Amino acid sequence: MASSASLTSGVAGRYATALFEIAKESNALDQVEADLVALDAALAESADLREAVTSPVFSREDLGAAVTALAARMGLGPAVTNTLRLMAHNRRLFVLAGFISQVRALIADDRGEITAEVTAAKPLTKGQTEALSEKLRASVGKDVKLNVTVDESLIGGLVVKVGSRMIDTSIRSKLAHLRNVMKEVG
Repeated sequence: MASSASLTSGVAGRYATALFEIAKESNALDQVEADLVALDAALAESADLREAVTSPVFSREDLGAAVTALAARMGLGPAVTNTLRLMAHNRRLFVLAGFISQVRALIADDRGEITAEVTAAKPLTKGQTEALSEKLRASVGKDVKLNVTVDESLIGGLVVKVGSRMIDTSIRSKLAHLRNVMKEVG
C-alpha cells in the first residue's frame, strides 16, 4: 500500500513540476492556479468526472476527447489543457487530485505562502478568517492562505492543518476524548 501511494505521489509530482515550470516560464502562474481551482471544484462536484479519471474502462482516445471538451467548456488555459491531454494519453488521470494539490503547493511555495486546511463547524466570518490567518502567519512565519471547509459534525471549534501539524479544537474531538476517559474510569 505504501509503495502504491508513493508511486501515485511520484507520478503526480512529475506532472506537477512540469506544469509549474511551464507556467513560471510563461508568467502564467495566476492563470494556472485559477484553472486548477476550477478543475478541483469540478472534480469535487461531479461523481461522473471522478469516475472517468479513475476508471480503466475508457480508452486513451475517449479520455483525451473528454478532457479536451471539458477544458474547452471550462475555459482552461493551454498549459493546463495540454497537461490534461498528456495525462489522458499516458493514462495518468488517476493522479489528478494529487497533481492539482501538488501544483497549488508549488505555486504557494514560490510566492512564500503556505496553505492551511481549516475545517469549521460553521462558515467563518471575514473577521474570524483574518484573525486566524494572522495567528497562523505569526506561528509559521509565512503568509498563510486558508482553505476553509464546513463540517457541521464538529459541533463547534476548528480543525486546522498546516503542513504536517494539526490542531483540533473541535467539540466533537473533546467529546470523544471525554468518552475515552470515562471508559478508562469505569
